[in-house]
Amino acid sequence: MTYPLDSPFVRQQLELRVRPANDVRRQPEGEFVLYWMQSTHRFEENWALRRATLEADRLGKPLLIYQGLNPTYEHANDRIHAFIVGNAAQLAARAPALGLTYRFVLRHTRADDARVVDRLAARAALVVTDAFPTAGVDERTARVAARVPVHVEAVDSHGVVPAAALPKEEWAARTIRPKLLALRAMALEPVDDRPPRVPMPPDLLRAIDGDLPALDLSRLDLVAELARCEIDHTVPPVALVPGLDAARARLAAFVHEALPRYAERRSDPTDERGSSQLSPYLHFGQIAATEVARTALASGAGDQVDKFLDELITWRELSLNFCVRNPHFASLRGLPDWVRANLAAHEADPRPVLYTREQLERGETDYPLWNAAQHELRTTGAIHNVMRMYWGKCVIGWMATPAEALATLIHLNNTWGLDGRDPSSFGGIQWCFGKFDRPWAPKRPVYGSIRWMSLERAYTKFDAKGYEARHLPSSGGAQRSLF
Repeated sequence: MTYPLDSPFVRQQLELRVRPANDVRRQPEGEFVLYWMQSTHRFEENWALRRATLEADRLGKPLLIYQGLNPTYEHANDRIHAFIVGNAAQLAARAPALGLTYRFVLRHTRADDARVVDRLAARAALVVTDAFPTAGVDERTARVAARVPVHVEAVDSHGVVPAAALPKEEWAARTIRPKLLALRAMALEPVDDRPPRVPMPPDLLRAIDGDLPALDLSRLDLVAELARCEIDHTVPPVALVPGLDAARARLAAFVHEALPRYAERRSDPTDERGSSQLSPYLHFGQIAATEVARTALASGAGDQVDKFLDELITWRELSLNFCVRNPHFASLRGLPDWVRANLAAHEADPRPVLYTREQLERGETDYPLWNAAQHELRTTGAIHNVMRMYWGKCVIGWMATPAEALATLIHLNNTWGLDGRDPSSFGGIQWCFGKFDRPWAPKRPVYGSIRWMSLERAYTKFDAKGYEARHLPSSGGAQRSLF
């Protein structure tokens, strides 16, 4: 069945997904409820928007959806900006037909007005925003919540299952899988979303617009706008089209073409359409994981769907749980005790080769297959999941310390990846160091008991030469043995 937005089911879900960000009371005299969109860049299946709509109705207020983009976030560059702004233009075009009031503000330089959300919050009865443990979102929410004179709530929309339903850190896929499976069916129940009941008064909207920096998204010159932004212009946009329509088209193609043979095709890095390739859309919240899961379940692809949902839900939400429950998700302190003891025991092991961060960023190692993975990241904004494991494991052995290796991988992934700065990114990188895994034998230099993946053996598992030919800017170069 499809539940109405006003149903007890929705309120029960929101009880798990909503958390207060400050202790300030609501302001009944406020002019509107403000939904400050930060990480869930969509109108559909957006639990923060659902909460804001219900609260606006309860208070008898109109709802304003505000999204801002500043040049101050870590790794701010043309690639990330283009994907966000392109989607914002689509949201602005779709909002009126959905009965929603959406405004987007692009702050070009650090000297530009930095307190738009503060001024809007000062006029609001309530502020609702997104809960998201990475990309600086929760930290930004805390800073704003400490400043504004109104109650602020953060709402979890990232996972299929509410993150609060798993109150402690899970240690492996095998521990979280049965818990997620028990909650999955309920979490996937569809909800009939609707607009707020009180429309935005035209005079109030004119007053709001008069206080916002002007940007006509319907006539957007994206290249010119990016050029005006005080961000890194050395990381260019990629060809991937942002937005819900593009995400749904990709999902439909995947379900029709690849999902029936998913277990086989997902393991081949040369099969460009063998995996869903939805990670950028999921990271920016341009499509809901619940929509992806229901579409896969409706495909009739049998046990292949189970394999896909294990990636989409089990592993993705294991990473989310890690980042929500472990404040050290971006450092070695986030690793299990056995991993840290193992790394310490082998930190002084001689490395047969050392590369600088700059060499790695340019994809200039002695290993063509690794270089190809880095060039795939640079040119497409993502790495095939199989190659991402080799990519991460190798860097551990190519830098002087594990801490330097971890910092380098995070830098490379978050700078060049459109799915970077995501819980799944941190979970995947930390997996390379032993997170969610167990000790392996035999022990190896540098790695000790951490699971080893050999570049040489990759050539026997898939068409590595074909992968190199596709992604290297030029072929050639002898392959070296790592150890």
